[in-house]
Amino acid sequence: MHVPTLSFTVSPRAHCIGVAACLVLLMAATGCDSPAAAMKSEPKPEPLETIEAELMTVALQPWPTIVRSQGSLDADEESVVGAKVAGRVAEVHVDLGDYVNVGDPLVTLDQAEFQLKVDQTEAQLEQARAAVGLRAGVPVSELNPENAPPVRQQRALWEEAQSSLKRLESLRVQKAVSEGEYELAAAAERVAEARYASALNGVYEKIAAIGSYQAELSLARNQLTDAIIRSPLEGFIHQRLTAPGSYISVGQSIAVVVRTSPLRFRSSVPERRAQALSLGQQVRLQIESVPEPRTATITRISPMLDQQSRSLVFEAEIENEGQELRGGLFAEAEIVVDDDATGLVVPQSAINEFAGAEKTWKVVDGELVEQEVLIGKRRDGQLEVLQGLQSGDVILRDASQGRIAKIKP
Repeated sequence: MHVPTLSFTVSPRAHCIGVAACLVLLMAATGCDSPAAAMKSEPKPEPLETIEAELMTVALQPWPTIVRSQGSLDADEESVVGAKVAGRVAEVHVDLGDYVNVGDPLVTLDQAEFQLKVDQTEAQLEQARAAVGLRAGVPVSELNPENAPPVRQQRALWEEAQSSLKRLESLRVQKAVSEGEYELAAAAERVAEARYASALNGVYEKIAAIGSYQAELSLARNQLTDAIIRSPLEGFIHQRLTAPGSYISVGQSIAVVVRTSPLRFRSSVPERRAQALSLGQQVRLQIESVPEPRTATITRISPMLDQQSRSLVFEAEIENEGQELRGGLFAEAEIVVDDDATGLVVPQSAINEFAGAEKTWKVVDGELVEQEVLIGKRRDGQLEVLQGLQSGDVILRDASQGRIAKIKP
């Protein structure tokens, strides 16, 4: 079946009128308003409230550079006292924690054997002195070997032999004695001379023996004295290492004595701060179990850095006359290495910390704006601001009052 096709032409003006009519019908059907009407219906933003709060201006302030380190308080001196002689312990005079002065007895060894050695050497010395005719109390330096009894005896015999030989010489000239008698007298004179020289040498030998016995006697007396082991320094007994009845050998430790006034704080600083240390610098110590900080003075600095840790060891002395501090306590140190350093410093109250972020409230064009900052060191309720603020910025002194608002001038 054939359907006839109709064709017609619409003018441009009629087309525009039709489109406009359709838009009017569409807007009427959807209930849309005109753009001007839509703008008039939007709600106006509420004005910011105005608050009154204390402000502060951020500025550079003195902020000395401080190096922190950790260490412990060591005794000024620590002596491991050993025995100079071997023997059996007769008595122990001290125990852990006892206070001792220099020379106080720590341990006494059995002295009987040492006393016998002294007595024996004294007897040998007196025998040697008597052999050369030295009276008690007369030093060997005053002895003339020629006057020693053995020498005087042999000299007298020699002089007698010399006189006999001279008589025989005069008789020999007169042919009154035989040649054999003269030779016999001459031989007797030479023998007497040799005996005199031998007696003189014997005296010198006795003098040397006297010196040897004197040294042995001094040694024996020292050993008798060393049988009482005494404290080499003033301090406290840190360890007692022997008991009565024990046999100790030469050099064996019997006690440890420590001097705890002053104490030494020993620590180290990293290599980058090594050149900033100097003798006489003050160190602020926060000591474990001690509420109030103490002040110490750097007295020793190592000449070399530790090659493994790349750090420099130093020591600072802290007074401890009242023995309030004990050796071995842990301490944290603060060392001022640059007194003239400055920084942007704000009170701790001006910073809010939440979820790891640190923020403050900054005044911008009369309004409070939250500003994130980066905090450095903290000291005595003050914080160093590294980033986020500049000198001259105005912030709230109490960040807990901060919110989006206008600030009353």
